[in-house]
Amino acid sequence: MYAVIQTGGKQYRVEEGQQLDVERLAGDDAGEVALRPVLLVDGEDVVAAPADLAKATVSARIVGEAKGPKIIGFTYRAKSRGRRRWGHRQKYATIEITGITRG
Repeated sequence: MYAVIQTGGKQYRVEEGQQLDVERLAGDDAGEVALRPVLLVDGEDVVAAPADLAKATVSARIVGEAKGPKIIGFTYRAKSRGRRRWGHRQKYATIEITGITRG
């Protein structure tokens, strides 16, 4: 059985026991998180109706945190000595999918 979940503005296809990095979630390490809404659950049949998806949940456990690659940007304005260098490093939460229920 697998499910398609939405978190952090992105969609992920997940199965039980899978680990993945998602945008940082509220919670501490080893905390349980219920990911909703579930966009699709597949077992013997496909569940896609909004009424059925309201009952379905995907439970996950926060395993740790990770950092993405460093992104360096540079802004330059000609003829005015305008320069600006900036950087960004996205933080992710590593989660492990512990269960998928149809409700």
